[in-house]
Amino acid sequence: MSVIFVLIAISMVVAGGFLIGFLWAVKKGQYEDTYSPSVRILFDDQELKDQEESKTEDIKEDESESSEEK
Repeated sequence: MSVIFVLIAISMVVAGGFLIGFLWAVKKGQYEDTYSPSVRILFDDQELKDQEESKTEDIKEDESESSEEK
């Protein structure tokens, strides 16, 4: 029977930890942006792809310039 009391005490400590974590997140503003996540799926990822392509082109240009210098 004493095992039940120990388990209840442990579960109350864990629940209190989650409550403190939730209150900390609310206080720090983790839940302030409620609009962006709902429309993020509608945005096109083309901008990210363009940025990645430009980075790879820059790297290729730098490699070709360094090989020409030799």
